[in-house]
Amino acid sequence: MPTKLEKFAEFESFDNCVTLFWENLSKGFALKGKWHKEHFKNQKPIVLELGCGKGEYTIGLAQKHPEKNFIGVDIKGNRIWTGAKQAIENKMENVAFVRTKIDFIDYCFDTNEVDEIWITFPDPQPQSPRAKQRLTHKLFLDRYKKFLKKGGLVHLKTDSTSLYEFTLEVIAENKLPMIWHTNDLYKNCPADRQELVNIKTYYEALFTSKGEDIKYICFKLD
Repeated sequence: MPTKLEKFAEFESFDNCVTLFWENLSKGFALKGKWHKEHFKNQKPIVLELGCGKGEYTIGLAQKHPEKNFIGVDIKGNRIWTGAKQAIENKMENVAFVRTKIDFIDYCFDTNEVDEIWITFPDPQPQSPRAKQRLTHKLFLDRYKKFLKKGGLVHLKTDSTSLYEFTLEVIAENKLPMIWHTNDLYKNCPADRQELVNIKTYYEALFTSKGEDIKYICFKLD
């Protein structure tokens, strides 16, 4: 298994990986508004996984939906390496990864460029002073609105009851359209949505092995 430094070096050489360094924000991001034309070279819908870690969900969804393009986003290059390597080895041309902070996600995509967003097991930031760092806080939802198509879905999967309840409050306070939610996905998953439980991130597998309930919310931003 490569070392962390070796993973970083190889990550930088991967054609399916790009990095947005925060100190270079003023220079812009070359692929913003050009993901279809210059990277994927098709007009298939783009789906993001925010905080993708090793990219298990990005890879899993891409395998099930070759009619869509998938982009995993995370700050940890050595984690992304796992998914990026798998995508390359399996010649998955509908997968890409971006290394950056989610705080800068709106610098990576242009208006209406993204069709759907997945937020899979993010840090729940349980301390009240850190509420603004939660990926479903209104500050982040406003960033997503800049590039998510009208009617585009946002999915949250989490083991955190506090994040689940916080997100429900944000949705209600901002009068956002709710599609469906449950505090026990494995018990209540619809028969036609089995991919919600068949694809697991590393953390999801860890939590479910301990008997913890998985929460799920699907909503829109407009």
